[in-house]
Amino acid sequence: MSRRTKILLGLLLAALAFGLRILPGPRTIDDAYITYRYARNLLEGNGPVFNPGRPVLGTTTPLYMGLISAVALPLGGSGAPFPEIALGVNALADALSCLLLIAVGSSLRRPAAGCAAALAWAVSPMSVTFAVGGLETSVYVLLLLSVLYCRLEEKFTAMSLLAGLAFLTRPDALILIALLWTECLVTFIRRQGWTAGIRRVFIHSLPLLALLAGWSVFAAFYYGALLPHSLLAKSVAYRLDAGSALIRLIQHFGTPFFEHLTFGTGILIITAPLYLFLSLAGIVSAIKMRPGSGAAAGLAFPWAYFAAFSAANPLIFRWYLAPPLPFLQLTIFLGMEALLGQPEPRPKSPPRIRRILFGALAAGAALLSLRDWTLTPDHGPNRPAPGMAYIELELLYRRVAEDIGSRLAPGSTVAAGDVGVLGYWLDVPILDTVGLNSPEAVPYFPLPASMYATIYAIPPELVFSSQPDWLVFLDVYGRNGLLMDPRFADAYRLCGEYPIQLYGSRAMLVYCRKGPP
Repeated sequence: MSRRTKILLGLLLAALAFGLRILPGPRTIDDAYITYRYARNLLEGNGPVFNPGRPVLGTTTPLYMGLISAVALPLGGSGAPFPEIALGVNALADALSCLLLIAVGSSLRRPAAGCAAALAWAVSPMSVTFAVGGLETSVYVLLLLSVLYCRLEEKFTAMSLLAGLAFLTRPDALILIALLWTECLVTFIRRQGWTAGIRRVFIHSLPLLALLAGWSVFAAFYYGALLPHSLLAKSVAYRLDAGSALIRLIQHFGTPFFEHLTFGTGILIITAPLYLFLSLAGIVSAIKMRPGSGAAAGLAFPWAYFAAFSAANPLIFRWYLAPPLPFLQLTIFLGMEALLGQPEPRPKSPPRIRRILFGALAAGAALLSLRDWTLTPDHGPNRPAPGMAYIELELLYRRVAEDIGSRLAPGSTVAAGDVGVLGYWLDVPILDTVGLNSPEAVPYFPLPASMYATIYAIPPELVFSSQPDWLVFLDVYGRNGLLMDPRFADAYRLCGEYPIQLYGSRAMLVYCRKGPP
């Protein structure tokens, strides 16, 4: 593949990725609104907080929050259109990720695999959904791919700096950092001996260490904590079956191109072992093509991610599945290309039939992913979008916020289990009953198993002790606990009910506290 061809393909795929994210328009996810509220408070002079006057580190993406704030500053400050800003940032990030995938493929001397992975990432519903959803996923993936590329090209200072930025975007970047730093340490010790090898790794780590130290000092003094409080809250608030994360990850890794939409879920029996084999073959091929380059450590990221999240068994939110996907797709295409019989680093004239077959496989993978796209979504903006980019719940929360906004007295507290949309559209204190942004909720977890009608339930004692003025929640959150407690009926009255068939719920309920007798 000539340099001119790679440049042309890169520009076309980057333009495709950018366009496919602008096309649907913002379809913002509840968690993204949490980041926007932090950014808005920062721009209003309240500091990077969810509730003014309460410095709680409830976001796991301080860098993305700062980036959105910086872009919003000249575009209206706290009044800027944050969903549109996030969409533009994410669309650009994914376009650059496509270019990086091609660059990584070229560095591994498999540019066709890089182009195939770029095409898959450009059209992937998993990628597009969280780009238009306003989350940090696109920027995070861009940083992870940048770290890998810098390692392959031995740009260690840049790798270290980008690794620090990735960690401040999502703390699970530590998985890739651990892989690459371990590989670098082993490589340098083998080449230069223990003392020189350790010294070199330390010197190259200085940008990473400086970023982490700077953020740690700020977080310790401002928030009184080094780790996001949301990590603790999530570990106790949700009730999960053992192995639930493992099952979800097997499903995801076995259908990286949404094969189940075309062939049914039974296809997993074939695709799961097939893609594992192809991915491992691709990693082995990369090691042979670029020995000592760090390819093995970087390309092992999706499987290390798989192992770490399976062992931790957290609630797997959909956006947790996106970061390892471009790495997985790249290794699959590397495996395909290797098995098609092109072992030479730079074959002068690869057989035409192999190129055609590989191109067909890459195009087929992209077409399978397109099956999740719909021309006319049944809710939200009537523009083509991935089917998985559903925002029915967010739209209902927006409607509730509009309905109760004028009824809230100054300083009223609104309690909710999903606080993003409400927090963004209501300028009042928000009690996060999961505890992500409200530490006072955490001591009330875990709840008895009988209170869970779903993976999450509202602690009744939290409500009775904090006495919020309003509560907004899906009925399934309180079905087996709060709604059955006679004290709740004595203290609160139903002020609104909105039918919705989602997550096992029948309606969204709005309660307001009764006045004094």
